Amino acid sequence: MSAPSAAPRETDLPASAQQQRSAWWWIPSLYFGEGMPYVVVMTLAGTMYTTLGMPNAEMALVTSLLYLPWVIKPLWSPIVDIFRTKRHWVVVMQLLIGAAMALVAFTLPMAFAFQISLAAFWLVAFSSATHDIAADGFYLLALPAHEQAAFIGVRSAFYRVAMLAGQGGLVWVAGTLGDTTGNITLGWSIVFMILASLFFVLFFYHSRVLPRPGVDRPSGASDGVVAEFMATFVQFFQRRDIVVVLAFLLLFRFGEAQALKMVTPFLLAAHQQGGLALSTAQVGITYGTIGVISLTLGGLLGGFAISRHGLKKWLWPMMLSVHLPNIAFVYLAFAAPDNIHLIQTAIAVEQFGYGFGFTAFMMYMILVADRDGNNPHKTAHYAICTGFMALGMMLPGMVSGWIQEQLGYQRFFVWVCFATLPSLAVAAFLQIGPTFGKKVEAAGD
Repeated sequence: MSAPSAAPRETDLPASAQQQRSAWWWIPSLYFGEGMPYVVVMTLAGTMYTTLGMPNAEMALVTSLLYLPWVIKPLWSPIVDIFRTKRHWVVVMQLLIGAAMALVAFTLPMAFAFQISLAAFWLVAFSSATHDIAADGFYLLALPAHEQAAFIGVRSAFYRVAMLAGQGGLVWVAGTLGDTTGNITLGWSIVFMILASLFFVLFFYHSRVLPRPGVDRPSGASDGVVAEFMATFVQFFQRRDIVVVLAFLLLFRFGEAQALKMVTPFLLAAHQQGGLALSTAQVGITYGTIGVISLTLGGLLGGFAISRHGLKKWLWPMMLSVHLPNIAFVYLAFAAPDNIHLIQTAIAVEQFGYGFGFTAFMMYMILVADRDGNNPHKTAHYAICTGFMALGMMLPGMVSGWIQEQLGYQRFFVWVCFATLPSLAVAAFLQIGPTFGKKVEAAGD
């Protein structure tokens, strides 16, 4: 007979404790896996094309169009609900993403590398958008409502860790290898080999570790696939406040969508072009590492704040936290400092504010997707929300390079500050309950 253990066995723990403990095994890796392909398509691809000599206007247009899968993913989000489990979709998409990354790695040194790599990025984008639908739906199904707010900071943090690895570590690797070997293409090929290996590992890990909640099952289509598909959209657009909802989803990131595409070219551009003349490796450390760490810390603090006091209390402080720090880029553009530590500090402040404030936007999308706590289409509705968010990123991003070339970096970042005002105006009309997002203590706690 074995000696009794001082620690309780898993079967002795309350159900919520078991669920919360097991969530730490999969939420970090799941949202790291969700964030990485997004940052590859939205940021890493632009950095790669910029370092390979593509002009800003062309780079911004081509990479912004890659938002399209996230824009139209609501069109196939009901399919994820109707056929197979969310768990199944997650692991299969990770396998496809790994294969697409490998395609980029092996074809970059070849002729027509731009066309082939762009096709591979489209495959990554469609697979990643489908992965987002399934992963976000799985999160809503595998965790009870009162724990979703508590873990939103965790999922945001590891999504940002993916950004740290993508915008920071991998850009640094590509820049360092390019400088060392004199072959920037080889550096990027190695980076995409690393990414392919990562997603093959995630595929095998999640195929074994992800839980199998009983509620994660295909919804089916008792009235037919088309009827179920249409019912999902009708229910979403029947909201009385649908105009305000759509306006907020489209405008929240209107300024950021333009700035995001131009930050890396701004940091890399020579002083005579209005940039800060950083090397690729310095950009990886400054924007991709220090910036993303600050972004992550802001996101963790934002999730904690909302879980303690609710979204309504924090909405306006978070809105201002997102938009006001854009002034940091105005300062950098006008002052053009040579001090790398000053540049890093300014970017850290801007990214921390954005990370803290963006938590409010994430929680608002959860509110829209499952306002009454009993929406059978909440996975598809959340995907519709993120689709409109992506549209709000794609359209401004497409013209951001052209706007920057017309205005120059100084006036461009001033314009970005003014472009944040519409979202502040719409926020005044949002309908949010006083306790939404606040952690609800279980009876007897």
